[in-house]
Amino acid sequence: MELKLKRPICFFDLETTGVNIAKDRIVEISILKVFPDHTKKSQTWLVNPERPIPPETTAVHGISDEMVANAPVFKEISKEIQTWVQSADLAGYNSDRFDIPLLAEEMLRAGIDVDFKKQLTVDVQTIFHKMEQRTLSAAYKFYCGKELENAHSATADTQATYEVLKAQIAHYDDLDNDVEKLSAFTTRHSSLDFAGYIRMNKENEPCFSFGKHKGKTVAEVLDKEPGYFGWLLEADFPLYTKKVLTALRLEKFNNGKG
Repeated sequence: MELKLKRPICFFDLETTGVNIAKDRIVEISILKVFPDHTKKSQTWLVNPERPIPPETTAVHGISDEMVANAPVFKEISKEIQTWVQSADLAGYNSDRFDIPLLAEEMLRAGIDVDFKKQLTVDVQTIFHKMEQRTLSAAYKFYCGKELENAHSATADTQATYEVLKAQIAHYDDLDNDVEKLSAFTTRHSSLDFAGYIRMNKENEPCFSFGKHKGKTVAEVLDKEPGYFGWLLEADFPLYTKKVLTALRLEKFNNGKG
C-alpha cells in the first residue's frame, strides 16, 4: 500500500525541551519527505535550544546538553527546514496539537513568516485514537506487526508514523487514501490558530475559546474592550495565535475604513 499523493507530504517529528508550545524549544527534528512518485528523502538535525534540557526530558528522548552543545541553533537551519516543508502537506503523530504549533513558533522566532494553516495536515494519532485508542508504539505493533525500537527518537518515530499511516489506510476500508480527506478526518476543531484559542462559531465567525470572553466573537471583544487585544499581545500566548489575532484586527480595521 502506497499513499496516493497529489503533492509531496512531509512526515516529521520533534524532540523538545518540554511540552509548552509557547516556551519550549526543539532539540531534534527529523523529516521524511514522500513524493507523489513514492520516492523519499529524509534528514535529521540536532538543534541547540540555547537553554538547558531538563534531566527528566533527557530521560525520555535521550538527548542531553552535551549532545547539542555544538549543534546549530534553530535560526541557523530555519531556512533549510522551510525549503523542506514548503509546498508540501504535513503529517505526524500528535502533530496538529504539538509538533506543527511548536515548529510554527520556532519559525516565527527565526523571522520566517509561516502559515501552516494553508497546508493540509494529517495527524496519524487522531486516526489511531478514533479507531483504536493507543500510543505510537502500540499503533506500530497493531498496524505493522513490529516492535518500535528506539521510541522517542525523532528518526524512529517519523519512520514509524509514515508506516502506520500506510497500514491504517490498508486496514480500514472506509479510510480514503487521499490527503485532503485524511486531513479533514484528523482535524479536531475548526480553529484559526494551532493552539485552539481562536475558533470559528456556527456562524463562521472567529471567536475566543478561553477566558472571560469565551464564546464571544473577536470583533465584539475588540469593539467593547480594545485593551484586551493589547493584553493578549503582551501575555504568554503562542506567537502564531498573536499573528492570527493581529491579522483579524487589521482586517476589521480595513473593513471599518471601507
